Amino acid sequence: MNIPLIVFFLSFVCMFLLRIPIAPGMMMSSAFYFVLSKNPAASLDMVAMQFLTNMNASFILIAVPLFVFMAEIMNSGKVTNMIFSFANALVGKRRGALGHVNVIASIIFSGMTGSALADASGLGSMEIKAMREHGYDDGYTCAITAASATIGPIIPPSIPMVFYAMLSSASIGSLFLGGVIPGLLIGVGLMIYTAIIAKKRNYPEGDKLPLREFWKLTFHSIPALFSVVVLLGGIYTGVVTPTEAGALAAFYALLVSVFFYRAFGWKDFKQVLVNTVRTTGTLSLLVGSAYAFSYIVTIEQIPNFVANLMLSITQNKYLILIMINVAFLVLGMFIDTMAITLVFIPIVLPIINHLGIDLVHFGVVIVLNMMIGLSTPPYGMLLFVVSGISGTPLKAIIKEIMPMIFVIVIVLFLITYIPDLVLFIPKMAGYK
Repeated sequence: MNIPLIVFFLSFVCMFLLRIPIAPGMMMSSAFYFVLSKNPAASLDMVAMQFLTNMNASFILIAVPLFVFMAEIMNSGKVTNMIFSFANALVGKRRGALGHVNVIASIIFSGMTGSALADASGLGSMEIKAMREHGYDDGYTCAITAASATIGPIIPPSIPMVFYAMLSSASIGSLFLGGVIPGLLIGVGLMIYTAIIAKKRNYPEGDKLPLREFWKLTFHSIPALFSVVVLLGGIYTGVVTPTEAGALAAFYALLVSVFFYRAFGWKDFKQVLVNTVRTTGTLSLLVGSAYAFSYIVTIEQIPNFVANLMLSITQNKYLILIMINVAFLVLGMFIDTMAITLVFIPIVLPIINHLGIDLVHFGVVIVLNMMIGLSTPPYGMLLFVVSGISGTPLKAIIKEIMPMIFVIVIVLFLITYIPDLVLFIPKMAGYK
């Protein structure tokens, strides 16, 4: 530990304690280090060259604003309404039907956007309103909305997986495929929990549509549902890259919203562009500041230090995985998911490579781990989103969501220790 590094860490801790946003906090602490350090690799010229070279080479990052754009279109057009109605028709006459609808709609929507926040803010407002009207408790309603939204970045596409692929050089297509079974397992787990709670609290049953109405609704939903086929089919047939698939799917979503559902005008399009630019700008600022932060971590050889420390404790990869999972679960309670991805994943990757753990398997595990953080108090972003939408106090939501988090953690440990739950589909598709 040298003085610039000590100042770097202490200033970052101070930024965190002072509640300064994570991106400016990382930039300021990094600036202190660059000013004080005599390391040639920390010169501003070297940092600028490394940053521009690496960022310009990350073609896959272009997929991120395209996925954001697609999510905004889905939420602005009639697509979210169709997803909710279709999920409602699938569930039919079951006790606690709207709780099941909430989960199924999130599974479907996750195949279109790759964002938990898009799920919670778009579908969430519709789901919360419907569940309230049918007499569901506010705390439970918000909790199941937040918990089911974590499926969004697990089932492809996934914005966090794009960033992980950039950092680890893992196959983005295999990462996407690897998230399918874990995402479905979370959905099944939450639906089992919903069935138990619905019976215990005597929540209302759903309405069973006549067969003719069901097929009519299904037919009307096909254009919206087909966006998943456009996105994933393009990637896995090799016709387009993940980045190009993002552009293709966004364009398709725009066509469906404008010409098929006729629920998207120029005013909506302008707002979608504004929201996309705002979100992309926020993510870009975070990527830039996190890169500076992780660059310092790299030149100070902190990943090697952490790897040697952990490997001196144990060489057992299963124990290492549980240590990493616990560490990331704790980090997720306090730090933004994207900051964890960009700063802390490069620190643990040398350990993963040393132990020969599959990068696709680890990527899906760690993305699910970080998604749990979005619903975990005290700083889970999804908690604040659903609380803001509904006006429900955080205390009521936290009380209801803790058992749901436990269900998702069970899935996390299942996929951690049974790699084939992640790798089965990628292997079928030719991943080695």
